[in-house]
Amino acid sequence: MSDEQMSEQRQQGLKKMSEVYGFDLPNFSGDPFFEVTADHLFADIWNRPGLSMRDQRLLLLGAITAQGHADILEIQVGAALRNGELDADQLREITVFLAHYVGWPSATKLDGAVRKTLAKDKKK
Repeated sequence: MSDEQMSEQRQQGLKKMSEVYGFDLPNFSGDPFFEVTADHLFADIWNRPGLSMRDQRLLLLGAITAQGHADILEIQVGAALRNGELDADQLREITVFLAHYVGWPSATKLDGAVRKTLAKDKKK
């Protein structure tokens, strides 16, 4: 499907997904889960005016840390650094803060994602 044929909502969703994740994602047209993700979560929810992208990222980091999703944490930590929303010191402080609310095992996963992402950045 060409960009001209793609709905404005899908285009807006894909654009926001690229901003949030820090890399372009293909349009998986015909995949119901992807369509809801792009058209609703990213085109509608992530584009609401009440919170900044940084605010949303902080909330997302807290939520996925609490749920223990280390694989997603690495993606979000990397995107936060690339987008200039959070720096290394802030990410370390978030880890310490969240450890007290979501528990050490969950925060340890965030700490690992932060350390891994910062180490990758140093190599560049």
